Amino acid sequence: MLAILMRAGSRDGDCDALGPVRDLTLTLVCVPAASWGVVSSAMDIEPARFVRESLARGIARTEIEKALKKAGWPREQIDSALAGFAEDDFPVPVPRPRPYLSAREAFLYLFLFTSLYISAFSLGSLMFEFIERAYPDLAVQRPWATYSANEVRWSIARLVVAFPIFLFLSRLIHRDLSLDPAKRTSRTRKWLTYIALFIAASILIGDLVALIYNVLGGELTIRFVLKTLTVGVIAGAIFGYYLRDLRRDEQEG
Repeated sequence: MLAILMRAGSRDGDCDALGPVRDLTLTLVCVPAASWGVVSSAMDIEPARFVRESLARGIARTEIEKALKKAGWPREQIDSALAGFAEDDFPVPVPRPRPYLSAREAFLYLFLFTSLYISAFSLGSLMFEFIERAYPDLAVQRPWATYSANEVRWSIARLVVAFPIFLFLSRLIHRDLSLDPAKRTSRTRKWLTYIALFIAASILIGDLVALIYNVLGGELTIRFVLKTLTVGVIAGAIFGYYLRDLRRDEQEG
């Protein structure tokens, strides 16, 4: 329909030849070529292609951003599309390299977060055993000589193996990121980081709920408070570290 109207207008040499539908098609037919990418709707064009064509026509990034916002595109997709092209004076938009998913990358991040979870769980279990020994519950009878000693050994064994692996992989990944900052936008990295944040936040919320529940029930003991603090410190440290890491990615991006 639009193509037929445009042909009719071109035969008559003026947009007024479109007759009754002039008001509906004027902005699409008569818009200058230099600003077409800004005033046209971005809903039918993916953001990256829209940004590339707009930059090729010499349209400013701020105007492109406004057009995409007006069309309803999310802020994250707009920033990603704009960041996909270098801010250069080259006549043609220069694309930036985009990270790709590799088996090595998936292996490193999966192994990294697995070792993190094992280390955090083992540290918590070890601290719980120390708290139980320092402040035993006289109402609970259990074979301390066997069970507690085995739990302490297992916790230490897991920490001795998992935590050095976590440190090694963290250093290896940070070295890769410093050599190639584009890898910070890795989807695998972001997904697993957000999963870690979700788990840590859920544990913190549950920890706080349990604390309030015991306070309201008048069952607050030193042993329970120490265990609550242990869980809160471990989960809070993980949450704070990876939240700061994500914010640093946003600032550098």
